[in-house]
Amino acid sequence: MAMQRKEGRAKGPSQRQLSVGEMVRHALAGILQRQEIDDPTLHDALVTVSEVRMSPDLKIATAYVTVLGKSDTEPYVKALNHAARYLRGRLAPSLRQMKTMPELRFRTDESFENSAKIDALLRSPEVARDLDHDDDDGENA
Repeated sequence: MAMQRKEGRAKGPSQRQLSVGEMVRHALAGILQRQEIDDPTLHDALVTVSEVRMSPDLKIATAYVTVLGKSDTEPYVKALNHAARYLRGRLAPSLRQMKTMPELRFRTDESFENSAKIDALLRSPEVARDLDHDDDDGENA
C-alpha cells in the first residue's frame, strides 16, 4: 500500500539535479559570454541561459536559452545544438567533479514569452472591466 502512495505523488527534480543544473548553467553562460563558439550565427548574439534541467541520471542537460532582442530564436538554438559536442568538451574543466559530462541539448526558453502574454491579458480592457465589477461588489458588502 505504501508503494501506491509513492507512485501517485508528483516528484520534482532532486537537490542533486538542481545543483548540477546550476553548475552547468553557470559554466555554459561563461563560455557563451566569452564567445568561444566559432559560428557566424552566434557571433553578435547575446545568448542567455536561463535554466538547465538535468535528467535524473545526470547524463542529459537541457539548457533553456533566450537571445536578447530576437523574437525568432530557432537559428540560434540550432547553432547551439550543432556546437553541443564542442561545448560539452569546454564544460569539462568547470565540472571536474562529475563522473561523466552530460550530453547537452538546447531549447528556446518560452517562459518570458508566456509571462508577457499573461501580462498583456491582465492589462486587457475586458479583464480591467471584470476587476472593476469585482471591486464594486466588494464595496457593497
